[in-house]
Amino acid sequence: MAIHGDQHTTLYGTAELERVLDAMAATLSGKLHGVERITLVGVLRRGAPLADRLLKRLYEHLPVATIERLDLSIKRYADDLTLLHPQTQLTEQAEHASIDLTNQVVVLVDDVLYFGFSLFKASQYLIGKGASKLLTVVLVDRACASLPIHADVCGLTLQVAAGQIVECHVPPYEPMFQIVLVRP
Repeated sequence: MAIHGDQHTTLYGTAELERVLDAMAATLSGKLHGVERITLVGVLRRGAPLADRLLKRLYEHLPVATIERLDLSIKRYADDLTLLHPQTQLTEQAEHASIDLTNQVVVLVDDVLYFGFSLFKASQYLIGKGASKLLTVVLVDRACASLPIHADVCGLTLQVAAGQIVECHVPPYEPMFQIVLVRP
């Protein structure tokens, strides 16, 4: 754990998080054993590169599976948890308008499960597109979701004070892969 001044504390560095992702991929592959059609969905921003990292690992565990990748743009809060929209906004990209997920297992990946608004909105959307089964995967669960949503695969559970911010730094958005606790 590295402390950067009195405001930012690095809780997990790159090497630790790579091991966490390895464990997450192993757990997820167990849940996907025997499944032939999988769609891996990253929640933009940081859920998308996490989904890419998991995809590489999943192919090691599930070499015969067909895994499609797509991303969803969902926004309610800024990175500093400032409210941007009163309701969670999902922007449907034109190429997703006609997507059919019937008979597919969909794996939804995000960086942090906090209140659950993003995962709930994305889940509704993907079920509406016909997903036969939906698994949610998060790097960090803050264990305080206010909606009926949970992570099927969770890398880390961090219970921190309500005013503190858990930042997942994920390349290409940040230079280092790490989890930082910010005390405002």
